[in-house]
Amino acid sequence: MTIRDSLGLPISGATDAGAAFYQKAVHELQCFVGDPVGSIDAAIAAAPGFVMAHVFKGYLFGLATEREATAVAADCFAAASGLGGTARERTHVEALGHLAQGRWHAAGGILEDLTIEAPRDALALQAGHQIDFFTGNARMLRDRLARALPAWDEAMPGYHAMLGMQAFGFEEMGDYGRAEALGRRAVEIEPRDGWAQHAVAHVMEMQSRQRDGIAWMRANPDAWAKESFLQVHNWWHLALFHYDLGEIAEVLALYDGPIFGTRSSVVLNMVDASAILWRLHLGGVDVGGRWTPLAENWAPKAMSANYAFNDAHAMMAFVGAGRADLAGALLDAQRAAMEAGGDNAGFTRDVGHPLTLAIKAFGEGDFAQTVGLLRPIRSIAHRFGGSHAQRDVIDLTLIEAAFRAGNAALAAALAAERLAARPDSPLSQLFMKRAARPAEVT
Repeated sequence: MTIRDSLGLPISGATDAGAAFYQKAVHELQCFVGDPVGSIDAAIAAAPGFVMAHVFKGYLFGLATEREATAVAADCFAAASGLGGTARERTHVEALGHLAQGRWHAAGGILEDLTIEAPRDALALQAGHQIDFFTGNARMLRDRLARALPAWDEAMPGYHAMLGMQAFGFEEMGDYGRAEALGRRAVEIEPRDGWAQHAVAHVMEMQSRQRDGIAWMRANPDAWAKESFLQVHNWWHLALFHYDLGEIAEVLALYDGPIFGTRSSVVLNMVDASAILWRLHLGGVDVGGRWTPLAENWAPKAMSANYAFNDAHAMMAFVGAGRADLAGALLDAQRAAMEAGGDNAGFTRDVGHPLTLAIKAFGEGDFAQTVGLLRPIRSIAHRFGGSHAQRDVIDLTLIEAAFRAGNAALAAALAAERLAARPDSPLSQLFMKRAARPAEVT
């Protein structure tokens, strides 16, 4: 008898017990809660020949942007490759093979074609969506889900996740009204959907609706934070709202609590920790000794130069902690990465390396060099991944460097540009006030 998943797709090599653990893992991943690794390991233990269980685990590790995790993804690809399966499952294995070798664009393209043929393949949609995020492909963040949603309805398990992903895609494409409506509906259906929660937070960040954002995040934090492996990123979103309002004590409390209170060594969590401390650093806030433990956690991870977006955030920590030795080693690792295969060579060459050099220059007080390095990459920064909200740190660093370099005309132009894009942002208004009195800028 052919065993099928909860949406009716055949899953080769599964047993009833293995399928139950697999569905548990899928739900956990769709909500970003629990322990999907433990659940999928249980599925594999119950059914060693379960093709999609090996693929699922490979995606979990392949999307972690850490070298050690990528090695696990390669092992999962090897395990799945010898198991056969349906044409759909073999396509998944092919996509995983590309991902494990750092060929992000190829993996995303294969999954795109797969979901055109099989729009109810929830795992293909979610893995593809995450690849779109890590490659900065805003249009596909929207369109991958737009193509599939006509085949879905609210009675189907995981429908909330489809809405949440579509919400984030609309947000990254600037369609804020539809993004917020879809994200809110997804959270109504499944309050634990951390990705949908975060999509609405992105809308409010881009619209400078800080008080709305704080209310949204504070309304039910147990739902999106409890046992969630996306919780640090969502707490970071709350910190951004307070940061833009100038509520520094709140930002530091969040940093010392849920953002980095446990001193996580998970790269995706350290990215958020670096990003919030660097924003404070740009504003001249003394963060005390907070940089040192963060830099220490980054040190063994950053030297792999495995993903350019991470490298830039590691450099923030090294600069903040005054670790010139680690900064130099990171730049050496990036140079090696640009000579290696895989898409990260391009991510690093196009955006990651000049950005990392610019952050180092800023730390050394060479603000003119910072400006010179950042201006050419602003319009192509999406190439190394992340969201608009995350990449905003590039503009913030450029504006501050222009002020400190004494380039009054550029600082005023950048401040006016930011005010036009975010007229309700207190930070935008502060930049304009500074630009109006350039003689006072040091």
